[in-house]
Amino acid sequence: MYVILLTALTMLAFAMNSILNRAAVDGGFADASAFALVRVVAGVLVLGMIMAVKGGQLEVLSWRRWGGAVALAVYMIGFSLAYLSLDAGVGALILFGTVQIVLFLHGAKTGAPPENHQVAGAAVAFLGLLLALWPDGGAFGSAMGAVFMLLAGIGWAAYTIAGRGAQDPVSATATHFLLSMPFLAVLLLQPGLTMTPIGWGLAFLSGGVTSGMGYALWYYVLPSLPGARAAVVQLSVPVLAILLGAVLLGEPIGLKVAMSAALVIGGIWVALRK
Repeated sequence: MYVILLTALTMLAFAMNSILNRAAVDGGFADASAFALVRVVAGVLVLGMIMAVKGGQLEVLSWRRWGGAVALAVYMIGFSLAYLSLDAGVGALILFGTVQIVLFLHGAKTGAPPENHQVAGAAVAFLGLLLALWPDGGAFGSAMGAVFMLLAGIGWAAYTIAGRGAQDPVSATATHFLLSMPFLAVLLLQPGLTMTPIGWGLAFLSGGVTSGMGYALWYYVLPSLPGARAAVVQLSVPVLAILLGAVLLGEPIGLKVAMSAALVIGGIWVALRK
């Protein structure tokens, strides 16, 4: 039960990242690139303060941490650039579909292939996401946006893989955030970035709490989610984001979303049952 609660809290943090990003970018308080940059800086600051209190050190000389940092940078850059020209729902489908495939393939390669009920459950859950996120009127966005989101999905899957076996999740996450900053600065820093005081606040909340602490918590629970489980539970994030959007942003929820949520929850249950 303890692992279930921590995993649910982690997925809630991931969903809140989406809410904070939409509130800042869609609300005109920040552009996507500025939000991503401030988010990473905030994550480094908050995790650094936690390390100062509890102890620990940055592992900047570890090749494993550099690999995780590159993966994190690919995810954040791809995510930021994809939504400049891609429908939000289609972007989420590409992102989470890619994560499923990469983590399933990695499990198969490392001797832990997904079992039949896990594949079936993931398929049902993804069907629920299709029902909820498929755009009305066929407004999918550009092919380049889809490519960026595909790269983001590969980056996040690689970041998840890099976190397995982390002895100190806070230190590992802080190191990844710190080492990813140069890559983000080179590819996202440009003249005319938009960031209002409200945008700063939302970005710091996202970076310090729902990203920094949320990602550290993800690394903490990963050893308890072997094989395909780590991939499947993440399919709950888009549905949680929709529900939180209704509560916090006043976005409407219809019968289609309720049906899709039932499919996602049912699919995850099938995939996770022993």
